[in-house]
Amino acid sequence: MGFLDALLGRSKPVRPDLDQLFALPSAAITLQAAAGFTPTGLGSVCFASVEGGAFARIQEEARSLLDGPVEFTQDAYGYTWLLVRHPPEDVAGLVNDLHAVNTSLEEAGFGPQLLCSLVGFRDDRQRSLALVYLYKRGTFYPFAPKPGGGEKRENPLELQVRAMLGDDLTIEKDLARWFPVWGAPGL
Repeated sequence: MGFLDALLGRSKPVRPDLDQLFALPSAAITLQAAAGFTPTGLGSVCFASVEGGAFARIQEEARSLLDGPVEFTQDAYGYTWLLVRHPPEDVAGLVNDLHAVNTSLEEAGFGPQLLCSLVGFRDDRQRSLALVYLYKRGTFYPFAPKPGGGEKRENPLELQVRAMLGDDLTIEKDLARWFPVWGAPGL
């Protein structure tokens, strides 16, 4: 960063560290012990849509790269979600697959289109929780939609999870960047 950038308040974007995803299995243990949330075995990667032959190539690479079934969907905003399934107790395998997909997309030149990855959890009261990795920030945040539908969040639970996982994950400090991922596959 140059002197002029510092003077004008500009900063370089944080370089994503996909290896931070490997902290999720440890965070899952902490989350289960401290709050009773267990992994669902579902995880997803979200990226801006890619058209034509490039998208078909991404789909084929993902299917050949991963052991389990892979599903592609598009949300109401036009973003593409790749859903990966594993047995709930195989968080490490799920994380390996999510890391492989992210790395593959990045190496294929689609890094700027990557938005986030998430791993889903549920407690005995059937509350959903996702640990979301923001690709462009290199940080995580919890997302907890209120049960019963609608687009409302359980903010106290999210803050509680932030406090629980502060030693396990790099948590996004700016709460304004804790974007809702309503209806995300894997949630």
